[in-house]
Amino acid sequence: MTAPTIEPASLADPALFAEGDPHGLWRWMRAHAPVHWHPPGELPGFWSLTRYEDARAVYRDAQTFSSARGVLLRPVRCGEDPGNGRTIALTDPPRHRRMRGLIAGWFAERAVRSVEESMRPLARRLIARAAERGACDFVDDLAARFSLSVICGIIGVPERDHDDLFRWSNAAFDAKGIAHQRVMQYFLDLIYDRMAEPADDLISALVHGKVDGELLTEEEILLNCENLLGATENGRLALIGGMHAFLEHPAQWERLRAERGLLATAGEEVLRWTSSGTHSMRTVTRETSVRGARMRPGERVVVWLPSANRDESVFPDPDRFDMTRTPNRHLALGGGEHFCIGATLVRAEMRVLFDELLESGHRIEQAGPAVPVRSIAVSGLAHLPVRMTAR
Repeated sequence: MTAPTIEPASLADPALFAEGDPHGLWRWMRAHAPVHWHPPGELPGFWSLTRYEDARAVYRDAQTFSSARGVLLRPVRCGEDPGNGRTIALTDPPRHRRMRGLIAGWFAERAVRSVEESMRPLARRLIARAAERGACDFVDDLAARFSLSVICGIIGVPERDHDDLFRWSNAAFDAKGIAHQRVMQYFLDLIYDRMAEPADDLISALVHGKVDGELLTEEEILLNCENLLGATENGRLALIGGMHAFLEHPAQWERLRAERGLLATAGEEVLRWTSSGTHSMRTVTRETSVRGARMRPGERVVVWLPSANRDESVFPDPDRFDMTRTPNRHLALGGGEHFCIGATLVRAEMRVLFDELLESGHRIEQAGPAVPVRSIAVSGLAHLPVRMTAR
């Protein structure tokens, strides 16, 4: 295998993911540098892990590889993540389990089945609206609106406010400060409402639930709401990446139309293929080693999930999109203590949206160039123009 034309250090450059070939680089690193040290610069120094078994081992050892100091690379100038030790995603056991327990029931199989009843009419409305226009952006008009409305309903955001949250959160994801402040203020007002009058929703569970005998602080509740809303980005990117994959593999889309029983395995392959959460970071708590590389307390370790999910030693012909692939034990939803709490919800969203798109009977074609997200944290498309016509 020839050396890549770009260096492993480019993994810290968003341009690689938007314009380059990260999979080519990861393929080379799995073979020649599966554990690689990136010296500090704009980002803190970190170890890169690119093989499946190493990624899984990190997820399974929360005592050695801590989430409490952040799970995403941040520029040194930005300092520590404000959610460190205060959100479900950024805590370690045993506190992580106790915080997770406050809301786990909302994402259990039975609860998601109940939510699915409202997902289908929502998907049909969005599809009908897009089909009426003929051409639309699959990102903004379908996937993003669908996933955001679903999580807003669970959190407790009234339907009348979904459009505002959609607009503000989109701008917030684009790093527009005022929009982020609006999202946070909205949730703060909702927190005060639920303090006064609890409801049957997730935000009430956060407001009135106790961890180690104590209520969460307002800041902890607010940060967890923000975290849950932000987590929809990975879900929507999986929906978008899945549609793009089917547009590039139309025979598989037509087979899925005829064999809806394949929706479950198709969803797992979409998750593996898109791996929309590009990396997951941990902090070493005690001296350890991976493949002979000595790691010291305080050092950062970054797992590159798209690389782990295309590891040739685990996934035969990994660069082929195959909706019938089985087994498919990908790590797109994490693993160990931090396995995605919304995994059942994400799978239901894919099953419902793809099923309703197929049921609508429309022919879906790409209507313009797909525009990638420019980020080292998430991978996928920012825009996917499509045309929907009657068959």
